[in-house]
Amino acid sequence: MRTRQMALTPEHLAQVHRILEDPGPDPTWSYHADQDYKTIVRGLLASHPGGRDAWLFAYGSLIWKPELVHVEARRATARGWHRSFCFRIERFRGTKHKPGLMMSLDRGGQCRGVVFRLPPEDLESQLDKLVRREITVKPPNNIPRWVTVETDKGSLRAIAFVMNRQSRFYTGRRPPEEVADVLAEACGHWGSGAEYLHNTVAHLEEQGIRDRNLWRLQALVAERISPMHGVAPWAE
Repeated sequence: MRTRQMALTPEHLAQVHRILEDPGPDPTWSYHADQDYKTIVRGLLASHPGGRDAWLFAYGSLIWKPELVHVEARRATARGWHRSFCFRIERFRGTKHKPGLMMSLDRGGQCRGVVFRLPPEDLESQLDKLVRREITVKPPNNIPRWVTVETDKGSLRAIAFVMNRQSRFYTGRRPPEEVADVLAEACGHWGSGAEYLHNTVAHLEEQGIRDRNLWRLQALVAERISPMHGVAPWAE
């Protein structure tokens, strides 16, 4: 499958990138402690199908920055879930004064991504590292759960981080134009929302995975950055 040319380019990303200091955890929020993470990991292990390999379903940054040891990767589809920029962030890729939006798996539709098979001999420590990366505040934005995914070698159960609709940061489904408005401007000490979107779409394309909603969104973000910063518009 030929990789398509994205409208959102490195030139766009350079225009919205800013070097910012990490403001640190907000002292008014509650955060998970070591024991909380242990409880989450034990819950995942307790519900792990006995005698089977442990798989992780990646749909966003875990595809292009897994930071986990894995022994196999396959393309997979999770039915009943879709990618959505559906929760507000005031740190990492946004600030309190200019909040960003982050992507999660929300209910409905289907999502094509990648599953990683995790080595069984180091599973508990791998999962501990994973949940510490994906979960910070209480109540969490993302919740790890076992979901069924389909691959070209059959269906399997995999851990996926899905949206907690009870989170105070959950924004629900917003029009793509509104999401693009936010991603075109939001930036934090980890980088911009536009950069996150670009990396996700680019790596999905490399995997032969085409997400039409994200493809449209990256074009909308490029359209918003161009007039703000004088970037030449993209042409086919």
